[in-house]
Amino acid sequence: MTFRFAAPVLAAGFAGALLLAPTVGVAAGAFDGLAGYWAGNGRVQMSDGSAERIRCQASYAVGGGGRLMQQKLTCASDSYKFDISSNVEESGGRISGTWGEATRNVTGNVSGTMRGGSLSAQVGGPGFNASLSVVTRGTSQSVTIVPQGNDVRQISVSMKRR
Repeated sequence: MTFRFAAPVLAAGFAGALLLAPTVGVAAGAFDGLAGYWAGNGRVQMSDGSAERIRCQASYAVGGGGRLMQQKLTCASDSYKFDISSNVEESGGRISGTWGEATRNVTGNVSGTMRGGSLSAQVGGPGFNASLSVVTRGTSQSVTIVPQGNDVRQISVSMKRR
């Protein structure tokens, strides 16, 4: 199965989607709860109705009082693999940043908002856009990505801290 837009959409989506961590008290930074290693599984649903399992591993370096994060994400299915690096920051409940996918030399931007334990964002790059939502509770995280106008209908992944 060939995913023409799947890797860039997943790359952009995860770069933005895996930004959210639960805040602990007023002084905690938005990304404090993400530092370390995460892994999980999910599904990529295609517009033609087919689906494929995806496996992901992520590492996060958090700084700037919990307001800055560098992410490294590797995901693979039976058909492909991608490697993403991203740099993001949070200010006043708004998130913004950039991401790059190394194997396809694709880059883009992430922007959105954080409210409580939820993230809502838009991610984009050359030729595509995607909406995403993330809910993080303790050591579990659910990510849903809905690309706009390509062969991927939805990506859903559940990750746990390792």
